[in-house]
Amino acid sequence: MPERIVSCYGCGRSHTFTGGVPRSAVCDDCAGNLRCCLGCRFHDTQAYNECAEPSAERVVDKAAANFCDYFDPAVGRTEVGRAGPSPASGDLEKLFKK
Repeated sequence: MPERIVSCYGCGRSHTFTGGVPRSAVCDDCAGNLRCCLGCRFHDTQAYNECAEPSAERVVDKAAANFCDYFDPAVGRTEVGRAGPSPASGDLEKLFKK
């Protein structure tokens, strides 16, 4: 079985699993759930039900562990529900600084 690297949505710590990520998996550092919407690549705050997968069932508590069949660990998330900053964000900040 292939190894899966899962980053905690809360603190960013990486965890390695062989096969799937169990529902009971929690972060060793912050005790956040690792198999939850906030740690999934389909989590999208702009999408209906905050999920880019249209066939997924609605999950109310995005930080709670769940049984979603579409769960796929997000790559490159650095904070809850958001992708990391783009290279252009530094240029934008410089533009608006006094």
